Amino acid sequence: MSATSRPVSADLGASEAELRAAVFDEEVRLSGPQLARLRAVGEVRWFAAGEVLLEPGELDYPFLLMGEGRVEAVRFATPDRRELVIGQWGPGEFAGEWGLITGEATFLAIRAVESGRLHEIPRERFLRVLSEDGELSRVVMRELVRRRQVLRVGEDAAGVEILGAAESAASYELRSWAEHQRIAFSWLDVDEPAGAALAHAIGCGREELPVVITPTATIRRASAGQLSENLGLAYRDASRTLDLVVVGAGPAGLAAGVYGASDGLSTLVLDAASIGGQAAASPRIENYLGYPDGISGEELTTRGVIQAQKFGATVSTPSAVDAVMPLDEVIRLHLADGTEIRARAVLIATGAKYRRLPLARWHDFEGASIFFAATEIEAEFCRGEPVVVVGGANSSGQAALFLASRASSVSLVVRHDLLEAGMSDYLARRIREHPRIDIHLGAEVTALHGRDHLRGVDVTPRSGGSAQELRCACLFCFIGATPATDWLDGVALDNRGFVLTGTDLTEHDLPPVWDELGRRPLPFETSTPRVFAAGDVRHGSIKRVAAAVGEGSSVLPSVHRAIATRIEADTAGPPAISVSA
Repeated sequence: MSATSRPVSADLGASEAELRAAVFDEEVRLSGPQLARLRAVGEVRWFAAGEVLLEPGELDYPFLLMGEGRVEAVRFATPDRRELVIGQWGPGEFAGEWGLITGEATFLAIRAVESGRLHEIPRERFLRVLSEDGELSRVVMRELVRRRQVLRVGEDAAGVEILGAAESAASYELRSWAEHQRIAFSWLDVDEPAGAALAHAIGCGREELPVVITPTATIRRASAGQLSENLGLAYRDASRTLDLVVVGAGPAGLAAGVYGASDGLSTLVLDAASIGGQAAASPRIENYLGYPDGISGEELTTRGVIQAQKFGATVSTPSAVDAVMPLDEVIRLHLADGTEIRARAVLIATGAKYRRLPLARWHDFEGASIFFAATEIEAEFCRGEPVVVVGGANSSGQAALFLASRASSVSLVVRHDLLEAGMSDYLARRIREHPRIDIHLGAEVTALHGRDHLRGVDVTPRSGGSAQELRCACLFCFIGATPATDWLDGVALDNRGFVLTGTDLTEHDLPPVWDELGRRPLPFETSTPRVFAAGDVRHGSIKRVAAAVGEGSSVLPSVHRAIATRIEADTAGPPAISVSA
């Protein structure tokens, strides 16, 4: 393949083939000094034509800097294991993609086209070089991110296949997790010809869906946890004591991950579900500083993950925490899968959980035709069919506009009699002017209709009157959230369930260990020493994305001060804090 230096963004509308050719065949022009710096930390490896340098499924594989010869990236496609050559690299270029940063198992084989020589740089050493060399980091990171984006564009380039049913909640949950984690995967619907053919080829019954096919396994009735484990994304290094563990990967947690890792703290970010929290559900955030044209919540939080991982933070989902147990100098976190992690400080950034309408059969439809997010994945479920959006805040307004832009007719159901009561004026104006949005003010959804899939809802005026049945394929619920603290025992909460921190804690809230410490709680510190809280879960926080990011970064000075102080308590420590994040 001939190389080209033409820069291409995956957002410019080029065809899949053009994107793959432009990115994977692009000759990355590292400067002479940059090449010298990389070679200085690498180890020379000679290879022969046809030699496989990396097998699919390898973990912690090295960065490969080409010196002489050429190598190619090969994917083995199911069901016949045919070879697909994704790209080639020669002298002065490097092999690999974004999995080098995340630690994800490789799903491509790297094979020599002709004999030659390269420099291998062990992953840990490679990450250290990137953190210390900003100029080199910009070039390499941009290329790795671009390559992952191309691998996510089409079936031929993807590394993982997810076979499921469009109206299955389990399939939706797995697909949504993979999308938020930026896994290079292709989705096949068992009710479409390609999906039916794959199901027949692997002998899969409908009751075994969803099925995941990776380079090393076929997983039936697959879950996000199983896929994460197979890809090497589950947290594995439980032997060392970390400086900071963040529980929750929303804007506050990701900001703490970025600033903690960039400050030199060994940082781990865990989330029981997926990356981004509620912010990732927003199709467009238009009032975030620096993005005058707006940015989707998914893109904003994805950028945060990339930034955190660039500085060396580890981000692991789904990783549910069962208990946090403060002891002498460390805090032990117990994960649902039995893993135990030790940390010098913990940040609770679990945010809030979605409210649900108290309607019969709600849980039957949730995840199949009732959603709490409006992104491209959810829009596919509607396929231009009419939908209902419930809620009167900015999140519901953005969702209504996004879904209407995808050719759906939208019924917006708002409890308040005035649209501007809970929504920004600019959004309210756009909604009133949109020809595909019908507004129902002073109303609420009172019933759901359908058998296996939602087919309609009843909307009833709150002032009284007869219910009106609206036909819809999907319902999007944005009626607010409550703090995700019902799992948290032993940490002082306010009367609404938000975590009390800093000066909001009274003497009554503080256990005797504080007398031994000889100090008051630091800003963002909870009633348990070295356990902090930030973002929507914290009492007094402003419930905006920008505010959550600010809190996640502002907590770091307190973390530094707290972990520098030795706690002299008896080895039994205070009682365990029960957590299910």
